[in-house]
Amino acid sequence: MEFTDKELTCQDCNEKFVFSADDQSYHEQKGFTNEPKRCASCRSERRNQRRGGGGGRFGGERIQHPVVCSECGQDTTVPFKPRGDRPVYCSDCFNKQRSF
Repeated sequence: MEFTDKELTCQDCNEKFVFSADDQSYHEQKGFTNEPKRCASCRSERRNQRRGGGGGRFGGERIQHPVVCSECGQDTTVPFKPRGDRPVYCSDCFNKQRSF
């Protein structure tokens, strides 16, 4: 199938944008049946809003939990909730443990 560029209107900002022939081909290869409803900048903005605006591996804000290092006794924080059945280390002691 041969594609030609299409001019579409973004549903968010009402600006015109081009749905290129290459993009149409890509959509067909991926099995997408609907044309895009948003321009690239509105899609990007929407993606950022859904992700919570940044931070963390999966986009959300990383929650830190206060702990006392099992090795040196220093107060620190970790990005997981300790269960209490295993030692928890500050970053310095953790790096020393990893090198053994």
